[in-house]
Amino acid sequence: MDVTEATFETDVVERSREQPVVVDFWAEWCGPCHALAPVLEREVAARDRQLTLAKVDVDANPGLADEYGIRGIPAVKAFRNGRLVREFVGAQSPQSVASFLDELLAPSPGERLLAELRESGERPELLAALEACDHEAALELLLGEVREETDPERRDEPRRLMVALFEELGADDPLSVRYRRQLAAALY
Repeated sequence: MDVTEATFETDVVERSREQPVVVDFWAEWCGPCHALAPVLEREVAARDRQLTLAKVDVDANPGLADEYGIRGIPAVKAFRNGRLVREFVGAQSPQSVASFLDELLAPSPGERLLAELRESGERPELLAALEACDHEAALELLLGEVREETDPERRDEPRRLMVALFEELGADDPLSVRYRRQLAAALY
């Protein structure tokens, strides 16, 4: 689907809360864009409606190009759960595009963390916080474990879990920023 500055929020950001959306930033005059487009279309179609492909003409939508830092085209950006999660610039091989899309469709760090906790039966309080989408409570529990543990090797597991939550939330999320600083202070 073609997306404009007026429809981007609804067609990309909001839709990505239901399924991943891949955005192809392109221009009519761009040869590599024309080479990449059929590869993207074919690979998206091969994934049987698991994701949406949106196209943004950068010449017709300079505000979007500026907002998303488009400096070269084709530029492909993938959105999931309302935020940008993956990207690449330039024409890519079908294998590279397939790998990019497969990684996008794979479980997120947070989904993997939930599955791991459910399977292990460990950390029921952490699991309850994550299932309630209370990321702050989950990070607080894990930070408490890091602070209480004196053995550096035993601190690694709660640290790993916190990093998975930072990935899930995104680097710019206020919780990630705050708890990353606190984690660093507790570790070092």
